[in-house]
Amino acid sequence: MQIGAAMFFTDYSMAPAELGRALEDRGFESLWAPEHSHIPVSRRTPFPGGTDLPKRYYDCMDPFVTLTAAAAVTTTLKVATGVCLVNQRDPIQTAKQVASLDQISAGRFLFGIGVGWNVEEMENHGTNAETRALLVRERIEAMKEIWTKSKAEYHGELVKFDPIYAWPKPVTKPHPPVIVGGAFPHSARRAIRYGNGWIPIAGRSAYGDITQLLPRFHQMAAEAGRDKSELPVTMFGAPTNLDTLKQWRDLGIARVVVALDSEKADTILPQLDSWAATARALQG
Repeated sequence: MQIGAAMFFTDYSMAPAELGRALEDRGFESLWAPEHSHIPVSRRTPFPGGTDLPKRYYDCMDPFVTLTAAAAVTTTLKVATGVCLVNQRDPIQTAKQVASLDQISAGRFLFGIGVGWNVEEMENHGTNAETRALLVRERIEAMKEIWTKSKAEYHGELVKFDPIYAWPKPVTKPHPPVIVGGAFPHSARRAIRYGNGWIPIAGRSAYGDITQLLPRFHQMAAEAGRDKSELPVTMFGAPTNLDTLKQWRDLGIARVVVALDSEKADTILPQLDSWAATARALQG
């Protein structure tokens, strides 16, 4: 089981290049950057975490910019969106950003995606919350066409374009892994339909014990003709308890992602040292 770390990069957090080097030096597998383009002043939509919306959600930087900075100073660390709000992004431009970052990182990019939860935020981008799941699916399907075809075109219900030329193509073939984030069962179904993995979030009361849902997830995949090896599970919200991590590893969870606060190095580096020791114990 691999261990990654996620941070909302802000102007008061560790810089992405600094954190990327620190993670790679300590043997972490991946760095994940979340995304919010903005937070509307109206707080109509409740935060799924069950608390007041943390300040870092208002302040976070663009994930493709921060991950490029981290990729430029590392050689083995994977860089990942965790998650990219595809419901709020133009698919042609996003396909270019994904392929460009995969090129710059020499194939180390993981495309974590989601359909979003903040209705006001997505409405400001012209997205209808009721049809956002369909919109995201079509945008991902359209991006796959762009990544894999010299002349790409797509004609769906919501996403439509005639043949285009679009470069660069990704280093990773046929494209970087599309890892679908969100709750069971809806995001699990989306991961099975068009993804290369699933990202549930541990520790949220509304979701229950995610590990108890894994057999059903694997059954759903089999019923859809997908092998579970094609759909590794990345668990966000890693616990510090070593016994729990060992249980998750033995259940087949491929990766856990540690949530780091948007703090400077003097706060974060001791946490990374502690996690590095946990990782060594986990590997036995």
